[in-house]
Amino acid sequence: MIVIDDPDDPRVAVLRTNDRGLSNRPQRLDDSGDGLFMAEGDLVVQRALDAGCRPVVALVDAANPPQLAQHLAQRIDVFAGGPAVRAAITKLGAPAPIVALFERPSRPSVDELAARSARLVLVEAVDNPVNIGGIARNALGLGWHGLILDQTSADPLARRALRVSMGHALRLPHARTLDLAGAAATLRDSGWTVCALTPSDDSTDLDRVEPADRIALVVGSERAGLSDATLAAATLRVRIPMHEQVDSLNAAAATAVACWHLRQR
Repeated sequence: MIVIDDPDDPRVAVLRTNDRGLSNRPQRLDDSGDGLFMAEGDLVVQRALDAGCRPVVALVDAANPPQLAQHLAQRIDVFAGGPAVRAAITKLGAPAPIVALFERPSRPSVDELAARSARLVLVEAVDNPVNIGGIARNALGLGWHGLILDQTSADPLARRALRVSMGHALRLPHARTLDLAGAAATLRDSGWTVCALTPSDDSTDLDRVEPADRIALVVGSERAGLSDATLAAATLRVRIPMHEQVDSLNAAAATAVACWHLRQR
């Protein structure tokens, strides 16, 4: 490991880069896999390695480096510093004992993902990476096969999304589309049951919906909900029955409830 005491050391300049700098918007939206992502903590870093992602550089706690630092040091430069140095580099008040940059993996197209799946979550205009990370973790944990996100939704490989998902977002394939309503309509026309989550009065209670062979669950932003075009593309409009004076759950929680009920059995 390479010990450093200057947060402005040019050798760790890339570790000071935020999500947008690591992967610009076109790179996050296309299928090329260009760009980088940051993994924080030994669990997320290990899951990135287990997912086959290629490490680029790492920064660890000089006083108490995690065990996998030695493994990484055989492949890449591993820098080590004290708490103040690591906090200045990562811009975190309490930096993790290890952070590492990885090459972004390529991702499937919508058609490729649909061809090998029976349970998909479609996400429209959910721009909070915390919610995206929660959705990914919930979907994977309940046996769903992938995410399809519109161009306005947050990146599943953003730092906060990965941290919230405990690295599981790396195990759940995701695809991007510029036309989520069109993707939903294509799935519906191909025999999928497309369930759009909405608290509207004309929706069906979730506990009345029978799981089908192939289901796509569509989730929208907490404030605006799903667009009219996406609602029109659904087979069913579905709501989670709620007690009075509470009209909905947050996007990640609602996804967990719906994924559990509509899971494969």
